Amino acid sequence: MFDADLAKLYGVSTKALNQAMNRNKARFPEDFAFRLSQAEFKDMRSQIVTSSGQASNLRSQIVTSSFHGGRRRPPYAFTEQGVAMLSSVLRSARAVEVNIAIMRTFVQLRRLMDSNRDLARKIEALEKKYDEQYDVRGDVGWTALVAW
Repeated sequence: MFDADLAKLYGVSTKALNQAMNRNKARFPEDFAFRLSQAEFKDMRSQIVTSSGQASNLRSQIVTSSFHGGRRRPPYAFTEQGVAMLSSVLRSARAVEVNIAIMRTFVQLRRLMDSNRDLARKIEALEKKYDEQYDVRGDVGWTALVAW
């Protein structure tokens, strides 16, 4: 996602978002956030300006976003990890809400993974039990299992 879009999401100005990111550069390695090259920015701008009306909101952010007739520098692009990291460095109420939601989601994922591990152990135990029955009884055990 681009910095202007995230600024709206987090309820801050694009300038404030970029300042927060620059103050915390160590938290944003290349796989979290990067600035588009001039060529990428130029391509993006030309595609948006000539696209359908669906991009009018984005067009206004990129082409006429500032008092100087548009952005002077290419935008930052943020990966999923960068979006999450922004929620911890921004100080808006919305950023705090997003950060809390992310932390709760991580806890839920950990619980889900733990319950899946328990289920995997139970399945392995059942497989072992039936493998042992098959080894002891030969084809009779397998036939009984299939017929069941």
